[in-house]
Amino acid sequence: MAKRARPTSEVPTLVAERLKIWGKCIRKQRVLQKMTAHDLCARLDISRPTLVRMEHGEGNVNAALYLAALNILGVLAFAVPELDITLWQMDHWDKRARPDVDDDDYF
Repeated sequence: MAKRARPTSEVPTLVAERLKIWGKCIRKQRVLQKMTAHDLCARLDISRPTLVRMEHGEGNVNAALYLAALNILGVLAFAVPELDITLWQMDHWDKRARPDVDDDDYF
């Protein structure tokens, strides 16, 4: 049985806008680089309808496919800049995400 697609209305607005921009970028770069839809589909190992949905910026396409397409087209670094190391690297891996139980403000 095919997996049900997530309705577009469930995707947050900011994310939906980003996906639309990525989709337009993928289409424009593909056309500018004279890459056929068939060639990009073959490199991504996806079907033509999936590429069409991706180029329309639909939220039910795997995010990894968007990133892979942007990478193949050579615009990944422009579309998705690398995060600053302070945003993702943990200083102390032994820290807990929740407060200790004996904390007075804890429920």
